[in-house]
Amino acid sequence: MPRSWLLRALLAVWMVVAVGFLFWWRGPEWELVGDAFERVAWEWIALALVLNLLSVVIRAWAWRTVITQALPHREVPPFPRIFSAFAIGLLGNAILPGRIGELARVAVLTKDMPRGTGATGRLLGSVFAHRLFDLFPALALTGVVLATAETPRWAITSLEIAIVAGIALFLGTVLVAGLERRPLPDGARAIRKLLAMARLGLNVMREPAAAIAAALLQSAAWVAQLFAVWATMFAFGLDLPMSAAALVLLLMNVATIFPLWPGNVGLLQAVVALPLRSYGVPYSTGIAFGLGLQVLELSVGISLGLIFLMREGLSLATLRQIPPDEPEAAVVQEEPPARARRAG
Repeated sequence: MPRSWLLRALLAVWMVVAVGFLFWWRGPEWELVGDAFERVAWEWIALALVLNLLSVVIRAWAWRTVITQALPHREVPPFPRIFSAFAIGLLGNAILPGRIGELARVAVLTKDMPRGTGATGRLLGSVFAHRLFDLFPALALTGVVLATAETPRWAITSLEIAIVAGIALFLGTVLVAGLERRPLPDGARAIRKLLAMARLGLNVMREPAAAIAAALLQSAAWVAQLFAVWATMFAFGLDLPMSAAALVLLLMNVATIFPLWPGNVGLLQAVVALPLRSYGVPYSTGIAFGLGLQVLELSVGISLGLIFLMREGLSLATLRQIPPDEPEAAVVQEEPPARARRAG
């Protein structure tokens, strides 16, 4: 293992140990947490698993919509390959810090593609664009939460910062995607060529129909995940309104924007449990619910990831690597208009 990865692994271990110590010292009453798990209604857990799986499938289809605009039509992988790469990416994000999974899904798709075609750069751009389409359901959900949910002041501030940053990033990406593309000079560095190809991965921002399709698909995935959160609440005996589930879903996404360690375990549970106290939910029950919620989501991602990792003939070590792409051609050609392609 490279030295840098060893240092990161050690840092992640120390962070997990520190969080574990804080939970033991200042955490909930663990006996009550255990009691909450003993009262779980498993039929609601089964429903939440199905809804989480549905959310994953829809998100993968949204990424396919973005990829269709990023790659030449003849190079777009079939949906089963895209879903396989997406599932392996979920596994990488679940077990490794730093969102390695986003790079892993690119590595899976490019491993069978010819080198020197710019596929790595284009797919990296598509991953970035795909994540940006989360902004639309997040904005809608934030409006609902602020209007209907009992939201603590610290949570409102966190949501406002995340939304403003997301809007700025989205507008900046649209601007970059719409800039005139000029030929690269001879001898341009590899990183500059990679960035130029990554801009082509943002092509979906130049095609309104495809962009709307991707945004609608991501929104549908959020709706499925919202109902999964609500079903998990019922599984833990929490008879709360949908607005409370919306608040939990939003704060979960804010807590995982910067993955300090795998899953941000501990931090996520605290972020979930604290605002639920305003609904009369005991802190220990909120922690149990947060743990159950994360286990459900991780179980779907890890299970699918392991299945498709074996199907691809890969190992966990490959999640830390991206296959090197050969230098791109000296000139980045403008592609034919993508309006003729299918948006979905």
